[in-house]
Amino acid sequence: MKKIISLFALFFILNSCSLDEGGPKYTFELTPIVSVDIPTEFTLGETYPITVHYNRPTTCYLFNQLYYEKNLNIRTIAVENAIKESDYCTDLTGDEAAAEYTFNFYVTSNGSYIFKFYQGKDENGQSLFLEYEVPVTN
Repeated sequence: MKKIISLFALFFILNSCSLDEGGPKYTFELTPIVSVDIPTEFTLGETYPITVHYNRPTTCYLFNQLYYEKNLNIRTIAVENAIKESDYCTDLTGDEAAAEYTFNFYVTSNGSYIFKFYQGKDENGQSLFLEYEVPVTN
């Protein structure tokens, strides 16, 4: 009898819990970077702010994280937005669409750094980048 009651209790507990709480759902998308504020040169051992400017197409685009990939002295950077699935998104244009994100870059090696900022895809589906080469001085 205890086994039957335990089985019913387990069945009730598992059916009363739901992983889908009915909250907002999100998809994620890399958003093209329009422009960048970046120094023209670095000094070894120093930290510099770098600001990326991008546009949010609607009010449902929310900054999620900065995609940042390192390969030797090459840095590939993109803005990842979380897009809230909602019927109440408002289109944004002009100044209201403009957004920015600033991160700190610590200079750890000599030579030059090459920064590749994601700008979307071309008609063939190839990624486009805004590139800057920044020399390091001592």
